[in-house]
Amino acid sequence: MASSAYRNGTSKGAPKPLASYTKSSSFKSRLHPSQSSGAVLRRSSYGQNAAAAAGDDGVPGRVRVAVRLRPRNAEELVADADFADCVELQPELKRLKIRKNNWDSDTYEFDEVLTEFASQKRVYEVVAKPVVESVLEGYNGTVMAYGQTGTGKTFTVGHLGGDDTSARGIMVRAMEDILADVSLDTDSLSVSYLQLYMETIQDLLDPGNDNITIVEDSKTGDVSLPGATIVEIRDQQSFVELLRLGDAHRIAANTKLNAESSRSHAILMVHVKRSVGGGEDAFSSEVDNSSHLVKPVKPLVRKSKLVLIDLAGSERVHKSGSEGHMLEEAKSINLSLSALGKCINALAENSAHVPVRDSKLTRLLKDSFGGEMPLIFLQAMKVENMLKIKEEFDYKSLSRKLEIQVDKLIVENERQQKAFDDEVERINQEAENRITEVERSFAEALQKERLKCQMEYIESVKKLEEKMVANQKKHGRDSFLNEKCNGEVLGTSTSEEVSEIKKLLQNETQLRKTAEEEVKKLKSQLENFMQSMAGGDAEIVKVHRMLEDETHKNKKLEEDILILQSQLLQLTVEADQTRRHLDRGGSGNAFAGLDSFASQMRHSQFKDSANGQKAPMATLFEQVGLQKILSLLESEDANTQIHAVKVVANLAAEEANQEKIVEAGGLTSLLMLLRSYEDDTVRRVAAGAIANLAMNEANQELIMTQGGISLLSMTAADAEDPQTLRMVAGAIANLCGNDKLQMKLRSEGGIKALLGMVRCGHPDVLSQVARGIANFAKCESRASMQGTKGGRSLLIEDGALPWIVQNANSEASPIRRHIELALCHLAQHEVNAKDLIGGGALWELVRISRDCSREDIRSLARRTLNSSPSFRAEMRRLRIEC
Repeated sequence: MASSAYRNGTSKGAPKPLASYTKSSSFKSRLHPSQSSGAVLRRSSYGQNAAAAAGDDGVPGRVRVAVRLRPRNAEELVADADFADCVELQPELKRLKIRKNNWDSDTYEFDEVLTEFASQKRVYEVVAKPVVESVLEGYNGTVMAYGQTGTGKTFTVGHLGGDDTSARGIMVRAMEDILADVSLDTDSLSVSYLQLYMETIQDLLDPGNDNITIVEDSKTGDVSLPGATIVEIRDQQSFVELLRLGDAHRIAANTKLNAESSRSHAILMVHVKRSVGGGEDAFSSEVDNSSHLVKPVKPLVRKSKLVLIDLAGSERVHKSGSEGHMLEEAKSINLSLSALGKCINALAENSAHVPVRDSKLTRLLKDSFGGEMPLIFLQAMKVENMLKIKEEFDYKSLSRKLEIQVDKLIVENERQQKAFDDEVERINQEAENRITEVERSFAEALQKERLKCQMEYIESVKKLEEKMVANQKKHGRDSFLNEKCNGEVLGTSTSEEVSEIKKLLQNETQLRKTAEEEVKKLKSQLENFMQSMAGGDAEIVKVHRMLEDETHKNKKLEEDILILQSQLLQLTVEADQTRRHLDRGGSGNAFAGLDSFASQMRHSQFKDSANGQKAPMATLFEQVGLQKILSLLESEDANTQIHAVKVVANLAAEEANQEKIVEAGGLTSLLMLLRSYEDDTVRRVAAGAIANLAMNEANQELIMTQGGISLLSMTAADAEDPQTLRMVAGAIANLCGNDKLQMKLRSEGGIKALLGMVRCGHPDVLSQVARGIANFAKCESRASMQGTKGGRSLLIEDGALPWIVQNANSEASPIRRHIELALCHLAQHEVNAKDLIGGGALWELVRISRDCSREDIRSLARRTLNSSPSFRAEMRRLRIEC
């Protein structure tokens, strides 16, 4: 990513050159898939260091250009891509070399060269901090990031950082420095956050405000946007929340070059107004000559503006794969960037005409092209400007100062009143505490007295019992006579109860004996049944063994037959090849067989060998021909068909062959095999070939038109082999990534088929299912944001939500990553919020926002939770903090 920075301003005084500053606008080029570098550079024809700052090279107001190389991404790490293959950085000399080949290279010079190991802090201090310092001094400044899509512009300029403060981008760090320097009591700080999309300026802080006009002051040349939302900034947290809100409304899309490609230019405008001292005039009063009054100080306000721009990435359509609406987006982006380059060229060449009206981007930056600030890239290092400070008297600040003083008095009065109220509250609280203490002491004394009374009562009862016992002993004879009489009556009653209990016991004993006899009888019957079953099991085992032996023999015979058929096929092809060579009068080795070529293609890199022999792919086309290979798909010999479909599948894995296969009717033949063939091997390989062809968007519509999704759904329902299901799931997953096919894909059972394959439980199958769901959810999200789709998600309507929630925290990383992304896209639209909350997805979204290993998914989850009213209300109810 290359960057350059610039600043300037306007004042009523003479031009004020700056001793040292940085003018920055970051941009990237297409040097290598694994790096970003300056797209527009100044070629060096001499050996000296060209990285001098404005103060160093004696050119005040000159644009400074820096280049940043981003680290390798995950795919490049897996492929072991090496930057040194095409680019060489020389940061100590501030140079960059682009290798044309092994012996020739071009050298370019910059003001700064930042390697892939440069931190966000280092990039800010080198590129943007001097600009911010000049803005605080009263000059206008602009920092802009330019380059190919996917090279890290948004990360460098607009990344919020989250929990990792070291990852904060230029916007957050710049506002932090500005807030630390200004005094919000006397100074004013406000921001606007916009996007330029398809030549229309839209307000990211108010999405309904989507057609803002540009107004130019004919006298001063200042450019303004009167319709844009302007928000006063008081602290860093509110600013970060504004950026998060704006980023959620920014338009992005999925291309082959970048999963989240920005489709608009993001523009952050920071307006700074600072009060500086003014002069004082004394005058004598005509009424009282002895009284001297001093005129009020005329407040001097210094206005400056910081513009931070994250340009949309330039892209080549044939590499990004953009079609339809995305193609129009790409054209608009490239046209605006082209117009920007023309303006810079005109400035560098001192042209009398600068074509600023060619696009809204250049009109918006008109006051950056001359008079107030210089600009960037291409020959931007040749552009120079006179720098001025813009100051004006602000009589309104007098009224504002008085209002501030009144507010301070009111606040002081409220503070004193609050202190008085707090003192009264404290005295009341002390009184209540003393009353509570007295009540507690009284309750404790009362409880002790109650216990004492209870103990005395118990003692009295004991004494009375002792006296009663003594009295009973004293009158023992009378008691004995009374007891004897009572015993006779009791004895008669007891004997009757014993007799009744004996009868009940006898009845119970009889019932128990009957039950035991019944159990013995059932056990005897069970033993007889088990003996008869044992004899039957022996017969069954014997039959099973015979069947297994027979199956083993048949399998061995089938293998022998396959070997013989393979040999016969090889001999037939060799004979045919030899005959054709003889007919041509040529000589050489005959065709070695389709199977051997399939094996070679699997293990070959399709490069020419050192001795000049052609790669197996070229040899196959020359000796057999694609039409001949495709004709073998209809062979009556099963083994021939198996070998042929394997070769076609390997050919379809290369993008260069896919168009030829489709034009030759290969797609139709593969679909016919999938429809009519029952052999698992043929179905698996045919499905794999279709999955390879489905990677090309042009083929996806053909697959749908020829009923491919219905055939894939039928195969998914019938097949049990995990590898076959993996191929089918991969094909459907590729089709799920096409915006145009979503409704038809769903109506023909594609989503149901995808969900039905989870029965297999194999990790590879589940990974493809998760990828398909993520692709479908991403397309739905994009369509909803563009206004082409409304209503609940089709995934939710087809019952995918329970499986998504269940697997959102899967131990398998590929499954979890795709499901987390799908959940975030589903949650972006309020119409799905109720289903997600009811289905338990809210807890998973909270977990993703905290624990997800990928920062982009974690940030997307946080933005989604904070932007949804339903989610916020539910989180408040459950007392969950994101």
